[in-house]
Amino acid sequence: MHLLGLDISDRRVIGVVVDGDGAVVRRARADAPGTAAVDVAAELAGGLTIDAFGVAIEKTTEKITLPSVKGATPAVSCMPGVAAISAEVWIGAARDAKHAVCLKIGERVFAGIFLDGHPWPGAHGLAGSAAWLALNPVERQDYRKYGSLAAEVSNDGIARRISWRIQAGDESVVLERAGDLQSITAAQVFDGARAGDGVSVSVVRDTARYIGMALANLTSCIDPEVIVLAGDAATAADLLLEPVRQDYVRRIPPGMIDHVRFAISPLADDGVAIGAARVAALART
Repeated sequence: MHLLGLDISDRRVIGVVVDGDGAVVRRARADAPGTAAVDVAAELAGGLTIDAFGVAIEKTTEKITLPSVKGATPAVSCMPGVAAISAEVWIGAARDAKHAVCLKIGERVFAGIFLDGHPWPGAHGLAGSAAWLALNPVERQDYRKYGSLAAEVSNDGIARRISWRIQAGDESVVLERAGDLQSITAAQVFDGARAGDGVSVSVVRDTARYIGMALANLTSCIDPEVIVLAGDAATAADLLLEPVRQDYVRRIPPGMIDHVRFAISPLADDGVAIGAARVAALART
């Protein structure tokens, strides 16, 4: 069995072909808008019989024509949060859980919720809009544009916060490495923290605090068996894991501390695409 899944955003397309057990057989990526999905799908499907085809795409993503794959049924679409948690429950950090949450932080910020053995999209398909979790009573323009959590912890949000610090007079090796403020990336901030750059360390510490708060809020509301941190925040676990865990544990109800497992996703960039393939496979049954 071959299952094809695409993760489409406004900035790039990630695709995988997985077998019936979730093992990745092929992967492809295009760092381009969603219109590249047709090329990625064709590259992945070449020479294979595709048994199911799924696409994870946000409702806010610019409308595109979903690609078709020869021999496969029409693409099954779902929200990225649904795909992310489906992958974690299938082959990831929440394997076989009946109640689970996945918070993905990177280029985008969103959550996936799994209740009673099924993904929960909410009444309007917008459950898991974690980018908009309100974690700061201060009103800021970027909060209204991106959502409070995303403005603080997305890749762009992290780069923006260190840029503000540098503009305010703080010195950081990150600027030297980036060349200018507009070229700063979250990865450079993480690398700066690893190298002991004080401003980067401070920004990463605040990032961990916001992530811990978000995880605690989701845990307190959903009461899952496991809550999973995924995305670029997970790949920076060497910096974030312990401070996030400490802040998270301080903020959840005492009765949950020994019962809710906190885990890091092992699926890296493939998770949402794998989940899209899984959703499509389940739709066939």
